[in-house]
Amino acid sequence: MTEELARVQTHPGAGVIATDFSRSAAAQERLHRLVPGGAHTYARGSDQYPDGMAPVLVRGHGARVVDVDGNSYVEYGMGLRSVTLGHGYGPVVDAVSAAVRDGVSFSRPTLRELEAAEAFLAQVPGADMVKFGKNGSDATSAAVKLSRAATGRDLVAICGSQPFFSVDDWFIGTTPMNAGIPQATRDLTLTFRYNDLASVEALVAAHPGRIACFVLEAATAGAAPQPGFLEGVRAIADREGIVLVFDEMITGMRWALGGAQSLYGVRPDLSTWGKALGNGFAVSALAGRRELMELGGLTTDAPRVFLMSLTHGAEAAGLAAFLAVHQAYLERDVPGIMAAQGEKLRAGVQRVVDEAGLGEYVTVSGHPACLVFGTRDPSGQPSQAYRTLFLQELLRRGVLAQSFVISAAHTDEDLEQTVDAVRGALPVYGAAIEAGTVAGFLRGRPVAPALRTYAAPRRRFPDVEVGA
Repeated sequence: MTEELARVQTHPGAGVIATDFSRSAAAQERLHRLVPGGAHTYARGSDQYPDGMAPVLVRGHGARVVDVDGNSYVEYGMGLRSVTLGHGYGPVVDAVSAAVRDGVSFSRPTLRELEAAEAFLAQVPGADMVKFGKNGSDATSAAVKLSRAATGRDLVAICGSQPFFSVDDWFIGTTPMNAGIPQATRDLTLTFRYNDLASVEALVAAHPGRIACFVLEAATAGAAPQPGFLEGVRAIADREGIVLVFDEMITGMRWALGGAQSLYGVRPDLSTWGKALGNGFAVSALAGRRELMELGGLTTDAPRVFLMSLTHGAEAAGLAAFLAVHQAYLERDVPGIMAAQGEKLRAGVQRVVDEAGLGEYVTVSGHPACLVFGTRDPSGQPSQAYRTLFLQELLRRGVLAQSFVISAAHTDEDLEQTVDAVRGALPVYGAAIEAGTVAGFLRGRPVAPALRTYAAPRRRFPDVEVGA
C-alpha cells in the first residue's frame, strides 16, 4: 500500500465497514465456471465491480442486503430498478405465498388474470387491452411484431441515445455485442436521437413509407422530454402511419403509477412494462390500443400475430405480486416517496462533494427516483477507472451502488449512511485526482461497459490492499 493511500484510508470519517470479500470471491469463481459471464444478467456481472469486490448476496430486507461474508450494505439499483417497495416487502410476500399454495399454473385462465388486467388498465387509462409476460424483452419485441403486422413495414426506428430495449436480435444487433446476428437483421433497425425532432423527421424522409414503429422511453434517468418533443413524435407517427411505442420498463410505476405517459399527457399506441410491476417478482406487460392488440386475438380478420403465448406468462406468483404492488401504490404515493428521498440523497451527496472541492469530478444527476452518479478524471472526462475507484470506496463503507437509484424503503438512516460513505470515499478519490492516476489507489482493473465486443479486461493496475 502506498503512503498516500494509507493516509487517505485512515482519514477521519473514512468509516470502513466491509474488509473481507473472500467468500464472495470464491463463490464468484464457482459461478464463472458454471454460468457464462458469472451472472444471469450482464449488468450484474463481476466485471461491473472492482476486482475481488463483487459481493455475492444471500438475503435482503428493505433497502439493505447481506453478502456471504456477512457484510451488510445499503443497496441502490434495487434489482435493476425493479424493487420499489423494498426487499421482502410483507404484503407482496404474503400475497404471493397465499397464491402459490392454491396452485401456480393451470390449463385455463384464472380469475386472478382478469383481476390483474382490470387493475392494470385502471392505472394506465390510455390502454384498452393488456397481455402479461415474464420479462420486458418479450413485451417490447411483441410490440415490434404487432407494429410490423399492422403496418406491413419492416423497419424499426429506436431512440439510439437510450441504452436498452430488448435482448432480441432487432435491438441487440445495434449494440457492440452483435455477434451471431445476421447483417440483414441489423439493417432493419434505424436510430434517432432523444429530444431531437429533426432527427426523427430526417429518418422518415430517408425511408418514406417503410418505418413500422418508433420505440423510445418517454423520459430517462438523465433527461426529461423537451416541450413539444413527445407531441411532435406523436404527430409524425400519426401523419406517417407509424406505431408509437413507449418503453415504460423504468419509468412505469417509478415516475408515476400510470408511467411517464400519464405525466406528459402523450398516449402511445403501445407501451411495454416490467420491473416495478412485481417488486422484483417476474411479471411484464404489453398494453395498447384495441385495434392493435386484437391482431393477436380472436376477433381479427387480418393474419393473426403470435402474441406472447407463454407457458409462464400468467403464473400465479407474478400476477399476485403485481396485484399486491398495485394495492400498495393505491394506499400511498410510492413514486412521491421515492422522489422525496432521492432529493434528500442528491442534496446530501452534493453537499459533501462540494465540501471536498470535487464538484468538477463527482456529480449526481437525473430524476430523483432514478439518480445516477458521474465520475470524471483529472481532465474532466467521464472515466471508468475513476468510477471503479468510487465503487470500491463505497463498497468498503457498506454501500452497494452502481447508481443511486432509490426505493420507497430507503430510510433517512440509509441515506445518512450513504452520505457518510461518500464523505469517506472522497479523500481517496481526491488523492487520485491530485496524483493524476488511479494506479496505487485502485485494486485491479477498471470496470468496463457491460455491452462490449470483447470480453478481455482492460489494462490492470498494480494491486493494493483494501483492508482497513
